[in-house]
Amino acid sequence: MNKRFVASLGGVAAALTMAGCTSLIPRYERPAAPVPAVFSGDATAVSATTAASDIAWQSFFTDERLKRLIALALQNNRDLRVAVLNIEQVRAQHQLRRADEWPTLNAGASASRQPKSGGGISSTYTAGLLVTGYELDFFGRVRSLSEAALAQVLGTEEARKTVQISLVASVATTYLNLLADDELLTVTRQALATREESLRLSKLRFDNGATSELDYRQTESLLEAARVSLAQLTRQRAQDENVLVLLLGGPLPADLPPATAFAAFAARSAGPELPAGLPSEVLTRRPDVRQAEQTLIAANANIGAARAAFFPRITLTGSAGLASSELTGLFKSGAFAWSFAPQLLLPIFDAGRNQANLDVAQVSRDIAVAQYEKAVQTAFREVADALAGRATLGEQLRAQQAQANAEAVRFKLADLRYRNGASSYLDVLDAQRSLLAAQQAVVQVQALQVQNQVAFYKVLGGGWREDEARR
Repeated sequence: MNKRFVASLGGVAAALTMAGCTSLIPRYERPAAPVPAVFSGDATAVSATTAASDIAWQSFFTDERLKRLIALALQNNRDLRVAVLNIEQVRAQHQLRRADEWPTLNAGASASRQPKSGGGISSTYTAGLLVTGYELDFFGRVRSLSEAALAQVLGTEEARKTVQISLVASVATTYLNLLADDELLTVTRQALATREESLRLSKLRFDNGATSELDYRQTESLLEAARVSLAQLTRQRAQDENVLVLLLGGPLPADLPPATAFAAFAARSAGPELPAGLPSEVLTRRPDVRQAEQTLIAANANIGAARAAFFPRITLTGSAGLASSELTGLFKSGAFAWSFAPQLLLPIFDAGRNQANLDVAQVSRDIAVAQYEKAVQTAFREVADALAGRATLGEQLRAQQAQANAEAVRFKLADLRYRNGASSYLDVLDAQRSLLAAQQAVVQVQALQVQNQVAFYKVLGGGWREDEARR
């Protein structure tokens, strides 16, 4: 009996060696990128040296207060925490699939009692090791499912990187918005003080009959418009601070480094100049594109599992241990016993279930291809948009600053002409209104310029590092 059992074990080992030698997974080929070979208008495409993905956010962002805020967000943000937990969840599911590639060994005991044909009761007690329903993966069904699960794990890891990159960029953008809000509030308060003084003088002239009520009411209207703008900006600042608190995952700490003035922050900009490089390089930097590719790889592997369902499925059930007719003698005088029960199932008629599963897998692969191509196109468009902003925002800021300077001179001249009786007060009010609008526009364009550089860093795949992922 023992020799037969050993021989059976040898057969099982040979079967395990043969299992998994066949794979029905289609050969994977990365789809061609449906985008142009170069970014339009990017003069640095060929001369790219340091990729954005190789620049740590600690090096890209030089403001100490901002760096502290980003570090707090990476530590406490709930979206990032969920992304990390998703990796652990999918990794556990992959382990389940890997476990299916190996037999499950259990310790078991059983007892049976039944009447004998000649009278009395026959008893049998067994105890030993059991292997139940282990599938010999001759056609790669189990291994295909395991490869699909592995691709899903890699995909969730890329999703985690995407969340971190977005979080870093969102904190930087929101912090910049707060600085711009403060600058806009300063500009608006200065305009409000000027208009309050204008209203006081206009009221004095009106009371003395030196001006009409029309001039007085126009001055009053301009003052109230400034108060409306101040209230809107105050509300906007409070809302931006609430966004920052949400991103940080907690209240703003009291021991933050002092804030940098907006003008100094905008002049210093966010960080080093970034070359865009070639679109093919962007594909290897952006984790959202790599995530889409892993989804495609998983869908491709599922086709192999669906194909394997058309072939025979071989499962093994066996046991080895002791058997005795007396419970008390099971571990004393019990005889060695074993069983070996292979089973082969060949699908003959399943009402089209296997074919439907294969069709679903193939369509899912086609959907994954389309999603991958869309991810590539989206990445290309985002980089191209950032390049367009970099090419035009500098000139826009220069022109906007020149307009603000011109409006400041215009206001001084209009006020001088009015005081000398050479023009109406309407010219002064119009100049005040235009000056405030131009000054606010300068701040807004400065914010857009720095935000565009942050966005450029993000869309090139910057803001993620391996050492951050291991925290």
